[in-house]
Parts: sequence; C-alpha cells; structure tokens
Amino acid sequence: MTAERPTNIRVRKRSRLLHLDYADDSSLELPFELLRVYSPSAEVRGHGMGPGLLQTGKQDVEITGAEMVGNYALKLSFSDGHDSGLFTWEYLRDLGEHQTTYWARYLERLAQEGGSRAP
Repeated sequence: MTAERPTNIRVRKRSRLLHLDYADDSSLELPFELLRVYSPSAEVRGHGMGPGLLQTGKQDVEITGAEMVGNYALKLSFSDGHDSGLFTWEYLRDLGEHQTTYWARYLERLAQEGGSRAP
C-alpha cells in the first residue's frame, strides 16, 4: 500500500517542524532533527544491513529547502549541507505516526554510543 501524498506541506522554521496535511483531514508534524537523523539517504542508513551511521550534533539543524520529486517523495535540504535523502510519502507517514518510538530509539543509541544532540 502506498501512502497518499499530502495536500499541503509547510516548513515551519520558528517551531522547527515539517507540517503535512492530508485529504482525510489528518495532519502530521515532524521535527527537523528527527527528519535529519532518520534521513533515508545511504549516508545515514549505510550501504548494507545494520543501524547505519549515528547522526550527532543535529539538535539545531534546519530545513533549508523542500522540493517535490515526482508524485512520490520530498527532497529535503538541511542547514548542515545534507540533501541526499528522498522522503517518500510512505516513509514520512511512518515517521510521523511512530515518531515517539523512533525518537526513543535515537536517544537510546546516542546514550549507548556516547553521542550528543548538541552541535
């Protein structure tokens, strides 16, 4: 099943949230930091199996650009220069609906590996 495309996409710089509205009147808000540390790029996920490269120092990251890629994804550019991940509608929906779980996993991994959110 393919997730539907949002009807409205807003980059809310002041609150550091990507806001997505859907035709069914639902909406999601995704923190910039969460999007950056869970970027679907090979740089973040790695090129094989496993947890990928732990992203640290991304607490203050901003989205500097957002462009549609066909009818299936959003390409986000971040203030740290990262811009190689394509966020499919399905992936954005999954991140939004399970962000509490993803965030807890990220914080746990930071603690285990001695990383920091601070730049």
